[in-house]
Amino acid sequence: MKKLVLIALLLTTGMLVNAQDRKLPPLDSSPMDMAYYPVMYPYVVKVKGEPGQLVARVIYSRPQKKGRKIFGDLEPYGEIYRLGANEATEIEFYRAVTIGGKNIPKGRYTMYSIPDEKKWTLIINRDTDIWGAFKYDKSKDVVRTDLPLTTLDTPVDPFTMVFEKAPYGANLIIAWDIVSITLPVKWSDKTVTGKK
Repeated sequence: MKKLVLIALLLTTGMLVNAQDRKLPPLDSSPMDMAYYPVMYPYVVKVKGEPGQLVARVIYSRPQKKGRKIFGDLEPYGEIYRLGANEATEIEFYRAVTIGGKNIPKGRYTMYSIPDEKKWTLIINRDTDIWGAFKYDKSKDVVRTDLPLTTLDTPVDPFTMVFEKAPYGANLIIAWDIVSITLPVKWSDKTVTGKK
């Protein structure tokens, strides 16, 4: 019995030493983030108990401006952009919505854009779990919609995506550096609530 206890103690000690030697990956300079509609859905609806039905969730990585010129330089005009860093941005709809006049069934999609000086073409694509835009496949596009560009007075340092309530549903605001676009997301059932 003493022999078994000694062997178990040696094995446990060996595992702990091995675990202490394990190196963890460095912190990502473009951390992953999420935006919900209704805004802060898990807290507002699930914790506080306010009414609301989950409509959409965006998962994206947040690169920093770090003094660089972003659009037209780091992100060239007229080329496909993953909307953030690392993995391509994903959006999940928990109900059918309408974007750019096209009905989008509930499900998970990847979002891309093609930035330009005056407008961006925003793309919803069926492919998911994609790194960057290197394997972007135009044949899997669900919708493309052109959105006017807004110039901001104050630069946004980290790439940011956030939903806001709108009379027809919600807007997804995408902002970085000195530009912003607004993607209208529409649905017909007005029972979904949300706060700004």
